[in-house]
Amino acid sequence: MSDPADRATQARLREAAGRALVYAYAPYSRFPVAAAVLGASGRVFTGVNVENASYGLTICAERSAVVAAVAAGERRLGACATTSRRGSSVPCGACRQVLGEFMAAEAPVWYVVDGTPASLRLGDLLPHAFDVPAGDRQGDASSSPPSSPSR
Repeated sequence: MSDPADRATQARLREAAGRALVYAYAPYSRFPVAAAVLGASGRVFTGVNVENASYGLTICAERSAVVAAVAAGERRLGACATTSRRGSSVPCGACRQVLGEFMAAEAPVWYVVDGTPASLRLGDLLPHAFDVPAGDRQGDASSSPPSSPSR
């Protein structure tokens, strides 16, 4: 990671995730996590884990950030960074798959392992991602969002 642009992007996303960490809702695990993703527009979107008493309804920080980006009209993401107060913030399998829907395999994912910054390309984190042929998708990453919500 000698590219200055990559270092600047990494710092920007790590800082954004760090600022968002205070908003994590983790009363059950007591393991707050935050994430930041970079949209193709250059905008940064953050997300936090939001736990639920019905554990299966919990949403991870990475998916929360992706949902925020998509809700704002982004369809392509260029990078992701995660952080936590302790332990590791490596994206789980579900988050890797969701990131893979909007990020290229070459996109960097920055995370923390026992307090030490680390990174891998998304394709290395998720080497055999499930995919649907682009022609079979409706509203895929190559399509533009509507100019205004239709609600």
